[in-house]
Amino acid sequence: MTTLTRPDTPGPDAARPTTRLGFNSRVSFTTGEAGRGLREGIELFQAAEGLGYQSGWTYQRHFDNYLSSPLPFFAAAGQHTSRITLGSAVIPMRNQEPILLAEAAATTDLLTDGRLQLAFSSGSDAWDGVFGTVATDARTEGQRRLRRFLAGVSGEVLHTVTEHRPPGPPPGTELRVTPHSPGLRDRIWYGSGHIASAVNAARQGLRLITGTILRGLEEGETFGEYQARLIGEYRTAWADTHGTPPPPVAVAASVLPAPTRELREIYAAYDLERRTYGPAASRPRGALPPVKLADLPAGFAMSPVYHGDPDTVTDAALADPGLSAADELVLFLPPAFGLDQNIRLLTDLATTVAPALGWAPAASA
Repeated sequence: MTTLTRPDTPGPDAARPTTRLGFNSRVSFTTGEAGRGLREGIELFQAAEGLGYQSGWTYQRHFDNYLSSPLPFFAAAGQHTSRITLGSAVIPMRNQEPILLAEAAATTDLLTDGRLQLAFSSGSDAWDGVFGTVATDARTEGQRRLRRFLAGVSGEVLHTVTEHRPPGPPPGTELRVTPHSPGLRDRIWYGSGHIASAVNAARQGLRLITGTILRGLEEGETFGEYQARLIGEYRTAWADTHGTPPPPVAVAASVLPAPTRELREIYAAYDLERRTYGPAASRPRGALPPVKLADLPAGFAMSPVYHGDPDTVTDAALADPGLSAADELVLFLPPAFGLDQNIRLLTDLATTVAPALGWAPAASA
């Protein structure tokens, strides 16, 4: 088995050990079986915690056969686990009411003993027909709502009452989000696919998770090279803005070690499907039909799928500049995989590739 090699004095571009291991699931379900899919999602978090994974992440997706409301799911999963962190990757802020979300987030964080990790993106205007339109563009509106949310979870005064309106409070009352969960503000992330947004996240004091779609590659630049450059720019901006070492960076990736021929064939088929349908690949039965999106616009790129026998996958992961630059590897689980397939993949990653990257399982709570 190949092992991670580290220089005696690591520089900013040196390979880092993978100190945290996580997974990202869309918590998918077949039509008519949403309850079962949600319960199996909780079982997945339990299994990952038993394997020593430090983090579990879910993706918010509206109007399809996937988890649409992460916070109540995290509150439930938190009652069945004790250590693993519970993260969203990502919640599009364009479609959120920021103060209501801040209240729900604080409540969930307190119920789960401070294990909530929320990652956001600005979002798009794809669902304006449902959520309503605004005069500004999607990114501007998403950033405005994100700032309001951050003020809420930080415990800032949102409004001072100027007149008494029964049954409201008396004039002079300062209104803040309740309940307040200390420390939650420090566990807010931004899902960045572009250097400019990563730098902005650093300046806002947000943690960074980056993953499967990136934008802004230069001609001839590989996905991993650009990802490593993005992470480096984020860390530089953080140090310049805050004067402190940057927090750990997470990277979502498809790293699929296959100890058996049958698994190698399954993962190769997933790779082909992803290269054919792009982000729409691998869908549960009854999900909305895919749109062929493999031909991304110029400057966009989709992450590779590393699959094959464990040694081959380990070598590929070690050679990837983006993975080498990160502190946390988040395994992106194929959305159509069932519970047993996902647990097998989590087990194989934790027992083959991850230790070679420098990872050690978390101790049981």
